[in-house]
Amino acid sequence: MGTSADKLATLDIVLNGLMRRYKERVPDVRTILDAMVSDGIVKSTADIENDHIAFRTMGVPQLGVKSFEKIFLHYGYEKRDHYFFEGKKLDAWWYSPPRETDPRIFVSELRVGDLSEESQRIIRSYTDEVATDPVDSLDLDNGEAVDAFLHQPLWRTPIVADYQSLLKESEYAAWVIYNRYYLNHFTISVHNLPEGYNTVAAFNDFLEKHGIKLNTSGGKIKVSPDGGLLQSSTVAEMLDAEFANGEKLRISGSYVEFAERKVLPWFTNLPAGEIQRKHRRDGFEAGNADKIFESTYTTQTGRN
Repeated sequence: MGTSADKLATLDIVLNGLMRRYKERVPDVRTILDAMVSDGIVKSTADIENDHIAFRTMGVPQLGVKSFEKIFLHYGYEKRDHYFFEGKKLDAWWYSPPRETDPRIFVSELRVGDLSEESQRIIRSYTDEVATDPVDSLDLDNGEAVDAFLHQPLWRTPIVADYQSLLKESEYAAWVIYNRYYLNHFTISVHNLPEGYNTVAAFNDFLEKHGIKLNTSGGKIKVSPDGGLLQSSTVAEMLDAEFANGEKLRISGSYVEFAERKVLPWFTNLPAGEIQRKHRRDGFEAGNADKIFESTYTTQTGRN
């Protein structure tokens, strides 16, 4: 193995596995995709462009972005800009894909050392079980093995008390201690959809008509300062989660995001049929992402 064609075939296995399990876990995905087909927005769900997918990690030895990114760098992704979220104590990077048809990847990492001693102690009591970087022993040319790895626990199932303690200080920490590398969200590109659905504002109307609840943090539409990137997202689904000792708790799972990338000013004279991904605003925006993170936060999931 090892040719770029082989690597891309493996990447397809990994991406398909992520999406399959994510759809099973997040009922909103199926609701939205089915409605897009039944309302005639797309002929089939295969026509929907996935703008990006996102993962959350713990910034501790053996784990975090420096471990996680090895998987996607192997398949030809390239590391791009860094973002810092001071209030949420996070770092993040995005990765551009090997093919224009692949999603960008956004990986964030909790700055564990910036948390209180008690939260650090709780997190490390779990993550210390990971003694070596788990990606180093993974066969990255085996798509099924990588898919399985992204859905398997790296540490023991947490107890409810630890989850609730972390939740008070960092909702992100609580999410990761339970959900680990589960796909945090996937993102529908709306700008390539037909007229009437090809802006975030119009697509939000379609979603709300179908009973989908949107994240209101920073407004339903988050807009980058340059006006080139508009985003919205659903509120995360609540899951009946099973914790250690058989305890159960309803917790926040994953969500769906929507992105509209405007054509860059110097390409606006291109005919619509010629516009490709490279002609649109790329990358991300810290201010937008900061609010999108809150799709899993109790301030959003607790709204009626």
